[in-house]
Amino acid sequence: MNSRHLLALGLAFSVASFASAALAQATDRNSLTVGVGAAAVPSYEGSDDYRILPIPQLRGRVDGFAFWTRGPGIYLDLVRDGENNGLDFELGPVVTARFDRSSRKNIKDDAVRLLGKRDVAVEVGGFVGIGKTGVITSAYDNLSARVAVTKDVAGAHGSYIITPAIEYATPLSQTSFVGVGVSADYVGKKYGRYYYDIDAGGSAASGLPVYGDAGNGSGFKKVNANIAGGISLSGDIRRGWAIFAMGGYSRILGDYARSPIVSIAGSKNQWIGAVGVGYTF
Repeated sequence: MNSRHLLALGLAFSVASFASAALAQATDRNSLTVGVGAAAVPSYEGSDDYRILPIPQLRGRVDGFAFWTRGPGIYLDLVRDGENNGLDFELGPVVTARFDRSSRKNIKDDAVRLLGKRDVAVEVGGFVGIGKTGVITSAYDNLSARVAVTKDVAGAHGSYIITPAIEYATPLSQTSFVGVGVSADYVGKKYGRYYYDIDAGGSAASGLPVYGDAGNGSGFKKVNANIAGGISLSGDIRRGWAIFAMGGYSRILGDYARSPIVSIAGSKNQWIGAVGVGYTF
């Protein structure tokens, strides 16, 4: 399971839930949205082959403290939701797992499969951000900016990842909403070395050329853009059932895009799409 694509999907699903969360915030400080979807994602980060994955989603608020999932990761905001002109400051821990190329059977490209599987990474860190409700279109739209910093503590890639993101969501009516998000991934050199470089042994096994540029230094690995929307089935987006749909595009950058697992076996252009259903209590 490719956790970075799942995080992108989680971003889009979270963006979609911001509109309903903003509406709910106007009435109470407690809510819970549970969702599940099916997504088409690349078989590994940089692949041009796709597969279908189930995507869970959870977002809630208890007494003004928010939490949400993004793929196999969870965020916990330890700052109580603000009541001052719709401002919301965010600060808290994040824990996620990265399953990219951790199972050979999920890699469709023969050459990349022969490079061998990677260990599951457990990335632990924190995030800080700020959001504003009531910005452009109504008293309930939401604009937020956030930066998350994590580091692998499981001994897989052993590197750090910095992910800045900007998200905007707005209700179109009491029964529908739309959201957009953009983000980027800045990684350390150990990350590029682990996932994108190919040593002599890997080259002999896979037939792909030796490559070592991705591990020469840190840098921006990828940029992501997503759009998501939803329609309530209950007549009120703040409560009950809703259906969601999203689409996303990512572009792998620089030395990472020039790696043979991308330039020869895959593609620097990555697409994702998902549909799902959720229930808000």
